[in-house]
Amino acid sequence: MNNKLLKTVAASILLGFSLGLHAEESAAVPEMTVYRSPGCSCCGKWLEHMQHSGFTVKTVMSDDMQAIKEKLGIPDKLASCHTATVDGYVVEGHIPAGDVRKLLLNKPAVAGIAAPNMPLGSPGMEAGGQKQAYQVMSFDKQGRVAIFAEHGGD
Repeated sequence: MNNKLLKTVAASILLGFSLGLHAEESAAVPEMTVYRSPGCSCCGKWLEHMQHSGFTVKTVMSDDMQAIKEKLGIPDKLASCHTATVDGYVVEGHIPAGDVRKLLLNKPAVAGIAAPNMPLGSPGMEAGGQKQAYQVMSFDKQGRVAIFAEHGGD
């Protein structure tokens, strides 16, 4: 193995361990496609959060986010500003990277997860250190919704 490749593999493994992943998981994080409105700055901050957490992100700008959400089957009550797809799942809104990793690791029988609205203090919605409690919800293709994760406030 050449030196450059060895350094890349070692950096990937170290990044994975620093993110709480095992070596085999760090190399297996699939690419995430994020659909967002061109004028939304909080979406960009969430993208940075995901990238800093080890995800590879492809961005698709759209002026019709509602059509994307409908196509992907996101219930109206779970909608937020941006929508992502990763490994066959939908990821809606300002969800922490750890919750996305949990989804990909456990592979539950759901269509996706969502952080409804835009919770203050969630990734990309940081505002002067203020945080509100919020839930990340799972949803399936039949419209069933359940709590996937809970995040505390101040």
